Amino acid sequence: MRFVYKTVLILVANLVFLASCSSKHADHNDPPAPVTPFNTKALLAYNPKDADKRIDAFIEQLHKTRAFNGDVLVAKHGKIIYEKALGWADHLRRDSLKISSQFELASVSKTMTSTAILMLMERGKLRLDQNVKEFFPDFPYDGITIRLLLTHRSGLMNYVYFTDDLYRAQHWNQRKGISNMEEMALIAKYKPHPFNKPDKRFLYNNSNFMVLGSIIEKVSGQSYADFMKQNVFKPAGMEHTAVYSKAAYDKIPVDVVGHDRGQWRYSVAQNFLDGPVGDKGIYSTVGDLYLFDRALRAGRLLKQATMDSAYVPRNPIIHGHFSYGYGWRIFEAPGQQVIYHTGWWHGFRHIYLRDIKDDITIVMLSNLSNGSLLKLDELFKITGMPVVRKSAYKGNGDTSED
Repeated sequence: MRFVYKTVLILVANLVFLASCSSKHADHNDPPAPVTPFNTKALLAYNPKDADKRIDAFIEQLHKTRAFNGDVLVAKHGKIIYEKALGWADHLRRDSLKISSQFELASVSKTMTSTAILMLMERGKLRLDQNVKEFFPDFPYDGITIRLLLTHRSGLMNYVYFTDDLYRAQHWNQRKGISNMEEMALIAKYKPHPFNKPDKRFLYNNSNFMVLGSIIEKVSGQSYADFMKQNVFKPAGMEHTAVYSKAAYDKIPVDVVGHDRGQWRYSVAQNFLDGPVGDKGIYSTVGDLYLFDRALRAGRLLKQATMDSAYVPRNPIIHGHFSYGYGWRIFEAPGQQVIYHTGWWHGFRHIYLRDIKDDITIVMLSNLSNGSLLKLDELFKITGMPVVRKSAYKGNGDTSED
């Protein structure tokens, strides 16, 4: 009996040991373990009675005189001080926007794609100096690394224009979305001429992040949508954020419709170009983008050193203040740094700003594409954030008088 008892104990000990070993070698695609407590309910707490009256007056004026139509969130020091939904989600149906409305984030998606790439780097799944050909041997261009894609220095052509011209010339079905892998196959087959040699200069281009989205799929063995959900959205508490591609959905399951040319009659129907993701394709809310900001600050997604590297200007400074890092636009001045991104795609236009030093977050998502987001100087002054607008500065970085 003692022998049996000892044998059972040994077996149990071995199983515990094996379980411990297996947990140490868990799948590198698993979400990172939480670093700090993260109470999303408390972070999103807001009472409209406490709205900052100066911000409300400015946003209402922007809505009435500049036709801003969308959702707004402003936070300082970890507390929401203003949020509001203004206007229509779909003008044709006369559906009103809600603060929980999901918008196609357009190029704001790039901030999350870069986060995913840096996660894979931290987990040893890729290196920033790796060549795209290591992942896609048929890729027709030499010398393009992940780092060049992250910083828009690859010299690639714009796949959006290339694919649009190809579909029109071949009379292909424009309703069915094309996937990332199908797009990569088209590039390999037709070998469109690049704009520049790699690393010659900064050239903002959606192709860079579409290729990064494809690399995420290749390295992780998952769809971009699944990887982002498990590794970015879920750890950040972003319950109302998802990737929707026309390659996977006949109809994107959201209520917010994009309206182009600053006019309601130009509602935009999604087509094959809404298939590729990574450069776009993430749908989210102002609240979830605020949670993304807090998750990054809390170290839930990336190590601080990795985030700091993403915020380093990787291109020549424009107007003394503006540059681009790893998936983030950058404003820098003595003692100040604003990390931000804009978005503009199929009737959606956005700006997402994070003042790193003074902990101010501004999220403005719009589904009426016009110039209203170019008129935010007063909002910047009210919140204490620098004026993040290139034309507001002279070549030496001084504020202009206009």
